[in-house]
Amino acid sequence: MLNIAVISPSPSNLELIARLLHDAGQQPQMLHLVEGGMSKLRGVVNQAQPDLVILDSMCRDAGELGELEAVTMLRPQLAAIMLCTNHTPEFLLRAMRAGVREVLSSPVDAESLLAAIGRADQKLGSALHGRRSGEILAFMPCKGGSGSTFIAANAANQLAAEGRKVILIDLNLQFGDAVLFVHDHSPKTTLADVARNIHRLDASFLAASLVQVNPQFGVLAAPEDPGQAMEVRPEHIDALLNLAVAQYDFVMIDIGRSLDAVTIKALDRARRVFPVMQMTLPFLRDAHRLLTVFRSLGYAKEKIHMVVNRYERGSEITLDDVERVLGCDRPFLIPNSYAAVAASVNHGQPMLELARNNPVTKALQEFVQGLLPADTQGNWLSRLKRREQKA
Repeated sequence: MLNIAVISPSPSNLELIARLLHDAGQQPQMLHLVEGGMSKLRGVVNQAQPDLVILDSMCRDAGELGELEAVTMLRPQLAAIMLCTNHTPEFLLRAMRAGVREVLSSPVDAESLLAAIGRADQKLGSALHGRRSGEILAFMPCKGGSGSTFIAANAANQLAAEGRKVILIDLNLQFGDAVLFVHDHSPKTTLADVARNIHRLDASFLAASLVQVNPQFGVLAAPEDPGQAMEVRPEHIDALLNLAVAQYDFVMIDIGRSLDAVTIKALDRARRVFPVMQMTLPFLRDAHRLLTVFRSLGYAKEKIHMVVNRYERGSEITLDDVERVLGCDRPFLIPNSYAAVAASVNHGQPMLELARNNPVTKALQEFVQGLLPADTQGNWLSRLKRREQKA
């Protein structure tokens, strides 16, 4: 399924193209509708990373084709279709030299548009086969002090140790400190800086904005100044995630306690959400509230995977109580090992480096195995059930 961007100075033509795709049952992987002219192209390509761009009503000035040619030289796999009210044979020739695959009439009819997209999809098929499409995972505390940042940061580090390319985005915008869990240096660039320069966002700019923990794992830190949280908007998160999934195998998002337009955008985009709790009544109560919110947002039960941190056997609140009150499957368990975890956090060193044989490290390793493709690693929930059956 293609990632498609449509650029047109006409809002009605943008609506028409979106409607034609919807009515024909052709739902692209992503569809970006942008009002404007050729000057928008470079920014759209850098941010949305489309496979196919449809340029509507940009056939009057042949000089603008230079911008298209510059973009297609940098992105040779980018397919371009132009929609023109009228054009000359000379324009058509220059357009083809600039990288345009087809030129159709504007406004376009459904049959012509879908046929052109089908041809582009077929030509791109071999190039897109095996293209990285990262999985977005969100971690959120049911209550303050749950340890969700610790789990997100250490799970990201262990995924990197498995050979995966990982980015951790700290979306606790006012009080985020995820980078301190795995690194001992202050970030030079934060999410607020990226939002402020969103027009520059591309793979190189994103990589340069990360605190690089190791060659496979980088962290995009939260703003240093809580006041800068207002600079980050939902559309910035959309653009950032569009780029990140094309560059990384796993996009980990550490979300704070607040639910607003920015965090909900991230939660919407996540394939799996991991609420983190502990085995006390206040955590259980807040976990129930959070799951109620998730249901109101329309999230499927399969999207939500509870995690119990600092688990100890013999707790007054049992796992059966958690399943009954929350209406969830058996949560994943991270055991309690306060001294080792505190040392890890205090030194800014991942558990895998500081205490490889600690029960928390081993639990995190098992958690990470469950995030990897089921055909090669299995699933931690399945293994958990098998262990219970054997017991």
